[in-house]
Amino acid sequence: QVQLVESGGGLVQAGGSLRLACAASGRTFSRYGMGWFRQAPGKEREFVATITWSGSSTYYADSVKGRFTISRDNAKNTVYLQMNSLKPEDTAVYYCAAVVGWSIRGSDYHYWGQGTQVTVSS
Repeated sequence: QVQLVESGGGLVQAGGSLRLACAASGRTFSRYGMGWFRQAPGKEREFVATITWSGSSTYYADSVKGRFTISRDNAKNTVYLQMNSLKPEDTAVYYCAAVVGWSIRGSDYHYWGQGTQVTVSS
């Protein structure tokens, strides 16, 4: 069982930066690949980024590639999403999730956090 709690969301102007954190409980955190997803009002949830259990591989949605960076610290049971050059279209609730293995499909993920709101003003 893994419990996930996101933090770091907030209001930022376009062009600004935020760093989201996702703290996991449980001693098996390092066994899971981790992902970030987001959902804007009236839209479906979409994949943002994912990282393997070791942190050796990452993958990003085209919409955030070059602006967002996913990383993890297994000693701290935490995964991060550094978001730079934010745009109004990045406004959404951001969720972290855990998966056995690696995937960009939300349906493959087993555990989800409650989400943190990110709002980017123009």
